[in-house]
Amino acid sequence: MNPYQSLPARSFWRSAVAEPDPLAIDELWTPAFEIGQDDPVLTAGSCFAAHIGRALLERGMNWYDAEPAPPGLTEEERRARHYGVYSFRTGTIYTAAVLRQWLSWAFGRTTPPTGAWSEDGRYYDPYRPSVEPGGHASAEEMLAARGTTLAAIRDAVTEAGCLVFTLGLTEAWRDRADGTVLPSCPGTVRGTFDPERHVLHRFTFDEVYRDLAEAVALAREANPRLRVLLTVSPHPLTATATGDHVLTANTHSKSLLRTVAGQLTLDLDDVDYFPSYELITGIPFRSRFYAPNLREVTPEGVDFVMRHFMTALSRPTAGPRPDRTGEPSAEPKGGDTCDDAVLDYYRPR
Repeated sequence: MNPYQSLPARSFWRSAVAEPDPLAIDELWTPAFEIGQDDPVLTAGSCFAAHIGRALLERGMNWYDAEPAPPGLTEEERRARHYGVYSFRTGTIYTAAVLRQWLSWAFGRTTPPTGAWSEDGRYYDPYRPSVEPGGHASAEEMLAARGTTLAAIRDAVTEAGCLVFTLGLTEAWRDRADGTVLPSCPGTVRGTFDPERHVLHRFTFDEVYRDLAEAVALAREANPRLRVLLTVSPHPLTATATGDHVLTANTHSKSLLRTVAGQLTLDLDDVDYFPSYELITGIPFRSRFYAPNLREVTPEGVDFVMRHFMTALSRPTAGPRPDRTGEPSAEPKGGDTCDDAVLDYYRPR
C-alpha cells in the first residue's frame, strides 16, 4: 500500500488533464468557504479583476460598487472615469504593495502624499493617473476626489463579506522622495519621468508575501469577518523594464505571484485561491482563450472561468478527500524514463 492508491482521478495528470476534453476538465477548485448570493463581494487588483466584477454582477451575485457613477454619464464616460470597473475608483492595482498602500491610507495608518501632476492647466492624481482622464481643476479638487475614494474603501471593506484580489505584477516604480509605490511609470499614462526620483523595483517573494499579508491584516482589523479570495491575472506583461526578455520576465512574475498566493492560503485562515490563471494559461487549453495579441482574454475565456467559479460555489466547501481503495487494473506503461511516471499506475480506472 502507498498514499497514491487512495487518491481520486483529479490527482493524476492523465485522468484529470490529458484524457478529458479540455472544456470538460473540472474540480480545479473546491472553495475553502462559502460565498452566498447576497454576500457583498469586492473586486480589486489587476485588469482581470474587472472581468470578475462584471461577471459576478451578471450572474446575480452581490458585487459591491462602493463608488457608483453620478447620474447623466454615458456608458463610455462611466468606463473612462473608472466607474463600475472595480469596487472603488483606485484604478488598476497591479501589485500587493499598492493594495497595502491604499488600505493604509484609507484606515489612517499612513498619510498619502499631497502632490499633484499638472498638465495643460489640469491636475492629475499620481496614484490614480487614469481615473479622471480630463483631470481636475485644482490640486485641492484632486485631493478631495481621492478622499472620496478612501472613504469608499473604508465603507466597502467594513461591510464586505469577501474581497477578491487579482495579483498582476511584480514590477513597479517607487518614488524615492517619499517611498511610495506608483501604479504606473511616470511619463506613460501621465506625469513626467525623473530618473533621479523614479526607480524600478522588482518585488521579491518575501516582499510580496509581506505586503499581501499586511493588506489582509489591515482589512481584517476593520472587518474581522472578511474572507479573501486571491487570483492571479492570466494577462501577460505588456512590457518589462528589467532588461529581460518579456517572456521570461512574465514567467518569473506570474510564478512568484502564484507561489505567494498559494503560501498565504496555507498560512492564513479564510484566505483562498481561485485558479483563473490556470484555467486560461493551462497546457490543455493551448491559448484558445487569448485574443490574437496573445495577451487579452476573450469573452469566451472569461465565461469559461466564471462557469468554473459559479459551479464550484454550488458544491460543498473543502472537506476530507474521498477514500478510494482497491488495486489498479493496469500495469504502468513503459517509454517514460522519469521515476514519477510509475505513479500513473495507481490512478483510478
